[in-house]
Amino acid sequence: MDEASRGAWCRENGVYLQQLQQWRVSATQALAAPEEVRASPSQTREDRRRIKELEREVRRKYKALAETAALLVLSKKCEAIFRRNTQGEDE
Repeated sequence: MDEASRGAWCRENGVYLQQLQQWRVSATQALAAPEEVRASPSQTREDRRRIKELEREVRRKYKALAETAALLVLSKKCEAIFRRNTQGEDE
């Protein structure tokens, strides 16, 4: 694209010529070394394994938290019932 048509395109799309040049440089740099950016297959495999391990741990902790919450609610209910029974006997 020659300079005149590039300037016309920039005006039509509301882009400054300097921004267009910066985008070009950024795109060129991003595409220059894709091997460095991409993870190796072994790294990807390790990441998947680690993600599964973390998800398993989160599920286990969530179940433990739910169990603890249920026990807490149950203990409070039992305490309230026995307190009510002992108050009824005292009167």
